[in-house]
Amino acid sequence: EGPESFPPLRNEAAVRVLQGRMKGIQGHCNSCYMDAALFSLFSCTSVLDSMLFMPFPLCDRNVQGILREEIVNPLRRTGFVGASSVMHLREQLTDKGQCSSFTNAEKDPEEFLNLIMQQVLGIEPLLKLQSGGQKEQECYCYQIFMDKQEDLVVPDVQQLVERSFLSSDLKLVEIPSCFIIQMPRFGKEYKMFSKIIPSLELDITDLLLDSPRECCLCGDVATLECS
Repeated sequence: EGPESFPPLRNEAAVRVLQGRMKGIQGHCNSCYMDAALFSLFSCTSVLDSMLFMPFPLCDRNVQGILREEIVNPLRRTGFVGASSVMHLREQLTDKGQCSSFTNAEKDPEEFLNLIMQQVLGIEPLLKLQSGGQKEQECYCYQIFMDKQEDLVVPDVQQLVERSFLSSDLKLVEIPSCFIIQMPRFGKEYKMFSKIIPSLELDITDLLLDSPRECCLCGDVATLECS
C-alpha cells in the first residue's frame, strides 16, 4: 500500500477548508518565508506533487515523508498545519544543508526552494531563461525585480512579470511545467506596492523566446519586436 494522498483544494472546498481562524500554516520563529512558500506550492495545486511521491535519484526519503505526511496532507485535509511540523522540516533541512540557521533565522524563499528542490529532492530546474542573447540559465523560481513604477499603484501579477522581464531583457526559453514567481518585497519600512492582485491566469506569449506572435499593426505574423 502506497502513501496516502489528498487532492489539492479547489473552489468551494478551498473556501470551506481554508477560511477562518486557525487555518493555514502556523508561524513560529521566523518561519513565514517557508510557510508562505509551502502554502503556495501545495494548498490548491497539484503541479508539484511529484515532490511528494516521486523516487528521484537524489531524493531524501525522510524529508519527502515529512513534507507529505506532516505538512501537505494535513493542510489539504483540515486546512491547518501546526508550527511543530514545519520545525520538524526545518531541522531536517538544517542537517542536509550547509546552513545551520534554517531553524531560527528568516531566509529568502528562493534559498529554501533551491535547497529542498535541488539538494534534498534532486529535481531538475523548472525554468530556463535567457537574457539578451546570452547563455541560457536554469533556476527553480523567478523573483520580480523592477524600479519604482509611478503608473502602477495596485498592479496585478501579469503586469509585474511582463515589466520585470522587459527591464531585465529576459525571455523564457521554453514553456515551463511550473512557473514559481516571487513577488517584489522589501523591509518593514518600505514596500514598493501595498497590494498586488493575483492574476488567476498568466499569459506568457510575449515572454517566450522565438514564439510566433501577431503584428499589432497588420495582424500577420510579426517579424520584429519593439520593446
